[in-house]
Amino acid sequence: MVHYTVSVLIQLIIMKTFIYIFLAGGLGSIIRYGIDLWITQGSVAKFPFATLVVNILGCVLIGIFYTLSERYNYSMEIRLLLTVGFCGGFTTFSSFSYEGFSLIKSGDFGLYTAYIIGSVVSGTAAVFFGAWLFKR
Repeated sequence: MVHYTVSVLIQLIIMKTFIYIFLAGGLGSIIRYGIDLWITQGSVAKFPFATLVVNILGCVLIGIFYTLSERYNYSMEIRLLLTVGFCGGFTTFSSFSYEGFSLIKSGDFGLYTAYIIGSVVSGTAAVFFGAWLFKR
């Protein structure tokens, strides 16, 4: 019979959590990229609709995931898989920031302002909406 120390058991639990986050993050990234391709297919629009849509969807999802995890008492590993892993891979602050930078660089200050304000306000509202959907 194999006996593990507490330290080894904790390390195994942490490693399992890292693997969950890694796999869910990869899935979120692939889905984000697929949505980006679908939205931008044939588009010549300057406004970064794909990133906006993905980030708002991610905000709705994180609101849903946190609400469900509280209601059904999900384990910490599952909460991290859904939020840090999937939502972290799915949404993208770096793309959001780069696209804002690109709008400023090209002189589209009105689009930049609309994009930044629209993203932050709609993202926050989307988290509330996602939480509200499953609060009942």
